[in-house]
Amino acid sequence: MNSKIAFLGPNGTFTHEAASILDGELLSVCSIPSVINSVEKGICSKGIVPIENSIEGPVGLTLDLLVHTDLKIEEEIVLTVNHNLLSTEDSDIDDITDVYSHSQALAQCQNYLEKHNMKTHFTLSTAAAAKSINSNNSYAAIGTLKAAEIYGLKVIDRNIQDISNNKTRFIVLSKYEHPLTGHDKTSIIFSLLDDNPGGLYDILGVFAYNNVNLSKIESRPSKEGLGKYIFFVDFEGHKDNEIIKNILNIIKTKTSFIKILGSYPFVDIS
Repeated sequence: MNSKIAFLGPNGTFTHEAASILDGELLSVCSIPSVINSVEKGICSKGIVPIENSIEGPVGLTLDLLVHTDLKIEEEIVLTVNHNLLSTEDSDIDDITDVYSHSQALAQCQNYLEKHNMKTHFTLSTAAAAKSINSNNSYAAIGTLKAAEIYGLKVIDRNIQDISNNKTRFIVLSKYEHPLTGHDKTSIIFSLLDDNPGGLYDILGVFAYNNVNLSKIESRPSKEGLGKYIFFVDFEGHKDNEIIKNILNIIKTKTSFIKILGSYPFVDIS
């Protein structure tokens, strides 16, 4: 049985950390489309990609690709994002003058970097930054503890991000549906009928009338012209619940397009 799991690499990224929670052989790939591709083609049985961050918001590319793939969301993983200052074994914080990392990581540690008067440099990922650190003890990277372990770096300082409550939500994609557990959520996407004023309000009212809680609503351009949007909605319950089946049947009559992305165990992120 294929137990390979594709993740957005390189090794040492936060996606790698999230993927390490799963059972299986991990395969690093270079992009989010490549993760999806590897599962669609059967190279891997599962793939894991980021979908939203509590500070930066949704990952637009992931949302856009979900519109076109037949893969299902089988699971979600929520990872607390802690940024760490990594350098060579003989380095100390007073030695560091230049710091390398992904633009988001640098932005999320801006106060710390300014306080220590460190010059910043952009890299493609936090892992790429860690990998680039050599014997120069005045250079450091912002990255994960896993990256420090992989690339043989010393953790100079931990949890240096400006906002402590920083979490990223990842989704695990596969060709299979997750069975009902009794503590589930469902993700759907839909577009509205063109000639239906108040269409979104009408759809959301179906959930309210049936006392079903929405945990997320997001819109993305449909790429079919200005003012045309696709809506992403997460709500409590499994698609095989009778009440959810009824809601989805009603919504189908009020939309021009609807797709169930998956029903899977709900993760409490509070």
